[in-house]
Amino acid sequence: MTDNLVTTPFGAQTTAAEVLADIDLSGRRVIVTGGASGIGRETARVLAAAGAEVTIGVRDLTSGSQAAEEIAPASGPGTVRAAMLDLADQTSVRAFVEAWQGPLHILVLNAGVMASPLERTKEGWEIQFATNHLGHFALATGLHSALAAARGARVVAVSSVGHVNGDVLFDDINFEQHTYDPWAAYSQSKTANVLFAVEAGRRWAPDLIAVNALNPGRITSTRLGRHIGDISNSPASFDAASTDVSWKNIEQGAATSVLLAASPLVEGVSGRYFEDCNEAGPHRPGVRRGVATHSVDPQNASRLWQISLDMLAGADATAA
Repeated sequence: MTDNLVTTPFGAQTTAAEVLADIDLSGRRVIVTGGASGIGRETARVLAAAGAEVTIGVRDLTSGSQAAEEIAPASGPGTVRAAMLDLADQTSVRAFVEAWQGPLHILVLNAGVMASPLERTKEGWEIQFATNHLGHFALATGLHSALAAARGARVVAVSSVGHVNGDVLFDDINFEQHTYDPWAAYSQSKTANVLFAVEAGRRWAPDLIAVNALNPGRITSTRLGRHIGDISNSPASFDAASTDVSWKNIEQGAATSVLLAASPLVEGVSGRYFEDCNEAGPHRPGVRRGVATHSVDPQNASRLWQISLDMLAGADATAA
């Protein structure tokens, strides 16, 4: 981590629309995964309202198309369309990548699952790691040439404060030896999101592709927490009385994603982790803020990148 943290005039209560006030994104092409609901939907809406051509990746094309129609700007050059994308299905990810044509200016890796019961993909991958990291990794690397063609593209990885709870279980990523813990699985997938930003930011710098990760805050009224039911089922540190995590509505929750996607205030910034529209400082034990050392470790980042490539190659070989 750098000692010179990036700061902006924005904060926890800033909305996504306020971040992009007076910014024109006409001609920019954007993909937002999980863009049919929650902060992904607001991210797509605000980027389109600024003039961008937005594609939302969705698992349910019928409901996704309806969402796209609802959030498309009533006037102006911006548009929103839906395209089929199931991040837990590598066949779906490959089809999405192969269908994309032309440059890609902004890729927001927003979709995710949290604390789900044990489930495995057809490859045997644990579903949270497969969805939150591997699906997005395959998507971003598959679209690398489109991002490079934009000459100044940005990739935004939506992580979580939950990354501070644990590193990637490099010796047992799929919980084949360890007893499955839905929160440990979630934490490693969110750590993986940050490690991806660190390594992609390094590798893709010559292509002028900026890659950053973020904690959107604790967002009310989204489907992310559907597997945990009442908030009392989550860790005590997620309690509403905590002053550590910024609790936000959806409009505020999308602000940091939008900042990293399109604001000139972070032009040229890459490989970093943000929260509340500013670069986060180091995590301190007992505090639900900041970025954990294990998630920005360059050796961990390089190791995860290679493991991810190997897992995808193995899946391709099996499919063939």
